[in-house]
Amino acid sequence: MHSIKRIVLTGGPCAGKTTALIKVIEHFSSLGYQVFTIPEVPTMFSQAGMNYLTKNSALFYEGEKATLEVQLALEDKFMRMAEACGQPAIIVCDRGAMDISAYMKPEMWTDITQAVGTSTPKLRDERYDAVLHLVSAADGAERFYTTANNSERTEGLELARLIDKKIINAWTGHPHLRVINNDEDFDRKINRVVKEISNVLGLPQPIEDERKYIVEVTGVMTDFTETDITQTYLATEPGSEVRLRKREWKGNRVNVHTTTKRISPTEEIVVERQVSNNLYASLLQQADPYRQTIHKNRKSFIYQGQFFELDTYLKPIDNLMILETKGIASHDDIKFPPFLKVVKDITGDTHYYNYTLAIKH
Repeated sequence: MHSIKRIVLTGGPCAGKTTALIKVIEHFSSLGYQVFTIPEVPTMFSQAGMNYLTKNSALFYEGEKATLEVQLALEDKFMRMAEACGQPAIIVCDRGAMDISAYMKPEMWTDITQAVGTSTPKLRDERYDAVLHLVSAADGAERFYTTANNSERTEGLELARLIDKKIINAWTGHPHLRVINNDEDFDRKINRVVKEISNVLGLPQPIEDERKYIVEVTGVMTDFTETDITQTYLATEPGSEVRLRKREWKGNRVNVHTTTKRISPTEEIVVERQVSNNLYASLLQQADPYRQTIHKNRKSFIYQGQFFELDTYLKPIDNLMILETKGIASHDDIKFPPFLKVVKDITGDTHYYNYTLAIKH
């Protein structure tokens, strides 16, 4: 049977999801994939009479519980159809289960998931192969923000930015969460979606250097997600790189095994899979004897529509802070936040690759 990938396409208001869905259907259908799309359930419910802004707490609870139940039921039914179609298939969800949690208090979300017979770890970490979050135009691309293309959308800019960040927080911890930045050229934003899905499918992709800078923190940082990362490289064949990463935040833990294989000077295949704690411990026995384990603290945040990761290294080196942003073309300006001072541009400098920093001296 063909492998079926289930992918969430999410984001804040006016992020470009509708356009991205059209592009995904066209692109991957032309490559021989059957593309199924799950419609946005809250929009269906709103159009059918559900008022998510109701002051009636009982109605709100029943509406959100029904939203989750229908979301999961639709996904399960389309999975069965995908299994029966007899060709490679992708299921693209216009928002996923964890999006629902961003619009209520954590206590209510816990009650609803228990009533439905599931949990946050099952919905966030195990159900989907990838989560692609498109940043709202309300953050960094304000002139493109409009409510005209969605009669259900009434958010102002500040509320839209807040929703954007709540959704990212809801999905934080998924082993393949990718945040798609805003871009002056909207086509590049949409093409990044296609590239990330291609990675999930194991299709060869062009090798691209991520933009990286050594920085110093000169001001107060607020509104970020903090994770603790332990990264170990495993022994492998020449031309391949195998990484075992443990991410911990707020009492949660996710382990990801990543294999990167170059198939030509300009192309590579990246395969990620989540592994259990027991398998993680077993795989550590295959650690590369010539490399040390990397330990770092990561702060992730959005500034002016661009997604950043700030890594503070703890081992095997310290006093090193590297800022990284993804999905920004080499000729585009990076909107550096005011609380950071750029010390050096290290984009493409192999001395600062994690794989190099881990070498034992």
